[in-house]
Amino acid sequence: MTTFSRWLTAQCFINFVFICFLTDVDAAKVLTMTPGVQTVSVGQEVVLDCNIQRDDGNSVNFYKHIPGDAPQFILYYYRTYSSPTFGAGFSSSRFGAKTSSAVNYQLIIKQAEAGDSAEYYCNTWDGTASEAVFGGGTKLLVTSADLPAPVVTVFPPASSQLQSKEATLVCVATQSLPIADVTWLARGLPARGAVVTGPAVRQADRTYKISSYLTVETSDWDADAAYTCKVSLGSKSAESTINKSKCEI
Repeated sequence: MTTFSRWLTAQCFINFVFICFLTDVDAAKVLTMTPGVQTVSVGQEVVLDCNIQRDDGNSVNFYKHIPGDAPQFILYYYRTYSSPTFGAGFSSSRFGAKTSSAVNYQLIIKQAEAGDSAEYYCNTWDGTASEAVFGGGTKLLVTSADLPAPVVTVFPPASSQLQSKEATLVCVATQSLPIADVTWLARGLPARGAVVTGPAVRQADRTYKISSYLTVETSDWDADAAYTCKVSLGSKSAESTINKSKCEI
């Protein structure tokens, strides 16, 4: 269960009141949102899929979450309904829902706008487990030709770490969207170290900052391996590379 899911379950963030019961999560059905990441251009239609595993007769709810803001309830829908019921600020002029089977629901965004860039989640009530369950979420990027590339900076490990077996590099990206794809490379190949990428944090100037951390063996850093952090916003990307000798100049 994601951090968002735990938060949303605890808050019962739905347009009607839920009573939340804490039960064994292994008993709950599993919701799956696909794709995990989707990139579209402004004006394109977006279809996000939610598989609810089994039909318990409960509606399926969809949410939009921009990092730094409270989640927004978009709509709820059940396969026998004639139309969805929308949350505040959402309507059939731009959003819709449909089903392709008893367990497959789709959220539709008509003619995507840049402001639709966000994380999207589905949720339903599991009557057997007596709890609200959530899908893993989809990161949606809506790009345009005038979208600026992110600004990326990589910082070396702290000197205090270099006496231990592992050291952590930090990548900071500033960008115009709250969603991005961050990858680390070592000597041009996917980095082998542990990667932790935090959520986007909105800045006062309405840009977003994302921090990513790569933990590597100190011996690789001492061997002057080159590490690259690449941040992509659809077709726009930027990268920054660092190694030990570059830091010693």
